[in-house]
Amino acid sequence: MAARILIVDDEPELLTVFSRMLTNETHEVETAGSAEAALEILDRGSFDLVLTDLSMPRMDGFELLTRMRQRGDVTPTLVVSGAGTVEHAVRAIKLGALDFIEKPIHRERLVLTVQNALRYAQLQEVHGRLQADMGEKALVGRGPAMQRLQTLVMRVAPSDGRVLIMGENGTGKELVAAQIHAMSARHSGPFVKLNCGAVPRDLVESELFGHEKGAFTGAVVARKGRFELADGGTLLLDEIGDMPMPMQVKLLRVLQEAQFERVGGGRTLKVDVRVLAATNRDLGAMVREGSFREDLYYRLNVVTLQVPPLRERTEDIALLIAHFTSQGKKGHGLQVTADAVDALRAYDFPGNVRELENLIERLAILFPNEAISAQTVREVLAATPMSQKAKRGPIYQHGRALRELLHDLERQIMVEAIAAHGNSKTAAAQALGTERSHFYKKCRQYGIGELEN
Repeated sequence: MAARILIVDDEPELLTVFSRMLTNETHEVETAGSAEAALEILDRGSFDLVLTDLSMPRMDGFELLTRMRQRGDVTPTLVVSGAGTVEHAVRAIKLGALDFIEKPIHRERLVLTVQNALRYAQLQEVHGRLQADMGEKALVGRGPAMQRLQTLVMRVAPSDGRVLIMGENGTGKELVAAQIHAMSARHSGPFVKLNCGAVPRDLVESELFGHEKGAFTGAVVARKGRFELADGGTLLLDEIGDMPMPMQVKLLRVLQEAQFERVGGGRTLKVDVRVLAATNRDLGAMVREGSFREDLYYRLNVVTLQVPPLRERTEDIALLIAHFTSQGKKGHGLQVTADAVDALRAYDFPGNVRELENLIERLAILFPNEAISAQTVREVLAATPMSQKAKRGPIYQHGRALRELLHDLERQIMVEAIAAHGNSKTAAAQALGTERSHFYKKCRQYGIGELEN
């Protein structure tokens, strides 16, 4: 996408080189030879991106970032430096920079970094609109895992393709579906949900397709089903893995023909509905064992979105805490210290974001006027039923393959070993009798957060 970019550098030759690189990518480029000049230019107009050198006389890139944020200017910014260090990079990111690039910069690296920054800025803009439009229903997170998910949501939302949303309980699958609807051409139409696991088996057909008066005992009036209610909009079939096999056949027919009859009725109804499905179960394994229809699986699974568990995006925990303690939330006013946040990042969260939200509410109730410490967090988590279940409860869950269950058990053992050895992965690897490099590889595979070496 073409964008308006401001490049800031005290070296005229580099301004020319960077400008030519980005102009060739159809971007509109303006340059500034100093941070002071950049601030004057930003006063006169808006930009999609700022690319600034770090080392400049009088006012450096750090000061430029600080001044911009003090003035309320949140223009996405990339920082460039010829003498970059980890400390410089961390400081720049903390001041609001999206990325840190070291000189010399090759054209491909610059173009790709700019594209990624513009795409991320677009995601943030869309996310902001969704938060304004949807309030509680907007996803919270800006780590790599959530950026990837948001990018996929943006790609699939404009189409009418069916999407299978997969993820553990509490990860936010319904929120993903709501965002897809909100960003689609159907956003002005209804967004209708049906939890297939919460409806008695003998009433699923009526819930989906509606019924006529007298169709069965208790049907005293005619009633529209979810497909009719969702006409012109989106229907989310949550917990699709719990749908009874006989209903899977009927659902397949509706997906193929876009028409159905109400229970007890003979009139064929046609609807225009985009169907999204969500599940925390392994539908592929269910197909292999014969408990889910293969043809329905492929009808629903045009595109698959995997919602990451909280343990794989611990960088978002601080942001989620801020969200759950903000004005209007049940955790409003709760004070969570930095060491408490670190303790929460080390926790596995088997209940994911929903568990974190409930934990914040519990802490706000139990300790309304106290600053929450890491010790308090550990004590409350130790008494949490979900925590006990995660540590010692049954591993087997219906519909999950043996290999997946063994992976869960191996991960649980590794996490407990690390915790038992002062958060040292090296010591945990030695205690378990495995090579350090292999242990680290497994940690990356299972998303076990960065702890002490």
